[in-house]
Amino acid sequence: MIAGTHSGVGKTTIATGVMGALSARGLLVSSAKIGPDFIDPSYHALATGRPPSSLDAFLSGESLLASLAAQASRGADILVIEGVMGLFDGSSVPGLDGSTAAVSQLLDAPVILVVDASAMSGSVAAIVHGFNSLDPTFQIAAVILNRVGGAGHEELLREALEPLRIPILGVLYRDDALEWRERHLGLVPVAEDPSKIRASIARLSAVIAQSLDIDGIVALSRTAPVRSVTPVPQALVTGHCRVAVCAGPAFSFVYPENLELLRQAGAELMMFDPLEEPALPQGCDALYAGGGFPEVYASALADNVSLMRDVQRRIASGLVTWAECGGFLWLCGSLDGHEMVGALSEVQARMTDKLTLGYRTATTRVPSVLGPVGTQFRAHEYHRSDASPPGNALDLTGRFGAAQAGYADSRFFASYLHQHLSATPEMAERFVMTASSK
Repeated sequence: MIAGTHSGVGKTTIATGVMGALSARGLLVSSAKIGPDFIDPSYHALATGRPPSSLDAFLSGESLLASLAAQASRGADILVIEGVMGLFDGSSVPGLDGSTAAVSQLLDAPVILVVDASAMSGSVAAIVHGFNSLDPTFQIAAVILNRVGGAGHEELLREALEPLRIPILGVLYRDDALEWRERHLGLVPVAEDPSKIRASIARLSAVIAQSLDIDGIVALSRTAPVRSVTPVPQALVTGHCRVAVCAGPAFSFVYPENLELLRQAGAELMMFDPLEEPALPQGCDALYAGGGFPEVYASALADNVSLMRDVQRRIASGLVTWAECGGFLWLCGSLDGHEMVGALSEVQARMTDKLTLGYRTATTRVPSVLGPVGTQFRAHEYHRSDASPPGNALDLTGRFGAAQAGYADSRFFASYLHQHLSATPEMAERFVMTASSK
């Protein structure tokens, strides 16, 4: 597990580079990301050539994390897990830690701490000592020093850390060429420029292979004990249908586990790009519109009038539909003044400076494609937009308040919420069953 002292320390850069360096050695590498994230795992997938996985203590429940990790590592030589935020930053949900440190203990995974050493020398010892001693039940297995100024700076850092007797598995010098572009919700998604990002990852992996002790990382991974776990819940076959799944640069935020559960339930997935296709895939019985950055492509989405009219017509005729966050915005009447699909013609959406972020427990107030009134599930909300009116199909509770939001009926569900279905495969089952009924 690769952790950091705080967000922005370089976890994704180093984790992705390590995955690429291990893959270049001929190892079969699997990846996982702690917390609710779509972009970092897409970088992992390019580095490993395998689908990424998510490990979220709130969305999936702590008891399922080891099983999900085992599923992620199936057929691989090594599983590399990237942490979330700082090592001890938790879920903010009372009674549920969810931090990188807590998940590492649930998995018995040794932790490598990434430290941004760019503005310190001797103080690095205080930082590492503090992280290593805060919790007496937890210990850091090794350290990687990032953004080091040069050979002299490296020597000072190594001298400071020597008394702690914590192995240093490498030093990465400051290099602006290794910094990736960022946007308001994190890194730029791979789907926007996969060839360029793939080339960047290849360069990064080569630097990582020279700068870090890859043999030491492999040896550390072998210290993780063997675990026996129960299988991850599978979806039962509840029908046979074709589901059109939004993809491409504007809609790349979908958990691979959700797609797999839909397949298990009997769905044939038909990927399509709403920026390019003039109509929904022929013969589709349902629509799954995940998240992404529709605001970046609002003008181009609006220009695809034929697709928007087709989607509006099909939804009005009863097309089974599930839309999350960016997909929800696409179905609204407008987004920042650009005409959208209009399936929710009364809803106007706009980008704002306010970040809405947090875990939610949702309870349906109306029958929906996800279940009857009172269906409860866990989800995550993360956006800088506002949709008005917000809807009232769901009762939402979070750490700092409650609200009503979302739109739903027996064949439709749209909200800002992202769901990870591993702990609730029955939702995939119901969606497929509804889409299969004529």
